[in-house]
Amino acid sequence: MEKLHLYHSPVGLLVLGEEDGFLTRVSFHKEINTPYIIEKTALLEETEKQLREYFQGEREDFTLPLRPMGTEFQRRVWQALQGIPYGGTASYGEIAKKAASPKGARAIGMANHKNPIAIIIPCHRVIGSNGHLVGYGGGLEKKVFLLSLEAKYRK
Repeated sequence: MEKLHLYHSPVGLLVLGEEDGFLTRVSFHKEINTPYIIEKTALLEETEKQLREYFQGEREDFTLPLRPMGTEFQRRVWQALQGIPYGGTASYGEIAKKAASPKGARAIGMANHKNPIAIIIPCHRVIGSNGHLVGYGGGLEKKVFLLSLEAKYRK
C-alpha cells in the first residue's frame, strides 16, 4: 500500500508517495483514487528535504529511488524527461525522438500529463516546438514558476 505525506511547497500542496522503498508520487494535491496510508517515512522526509533544497536554489539534481507507475511507453518518455538538464527545455518532438517514437509528439504530451512524479521527473521543462509554454498538469502558472526558478538559480 502506498504511504503518503503532504508537503506544503512554494507551488502549493504536494502529495509525496512511497511504496516498497521507492518514490512513486509527487503530485499536485487532488483526489487520490488508490488505497493509501498517511505516514512520513525516511524516504518521504528525504524527498521533502530535496524538494526544499530545489525550491531554495540549492539543488539541481535529485538522488531518490524512483518507481513511476505507467506503461512501458510512458516510462520511456519519463526516462527521456530526466535527460533535460536543469534550467533547460525540450520540445515534445525532441522528447518523442529520445523515447523512440519520432512521430509521437501528441502521445508524448499524454504521457507527460500522466507523469506521477512531477518536478523530480521534470515534465515542466517540455515546451511546444515553437518555444511557447503549453499545458501542465499542475497548471501553467506552476510551470512558469518552476522554469523561472531554474533560470534564476542555474549555474
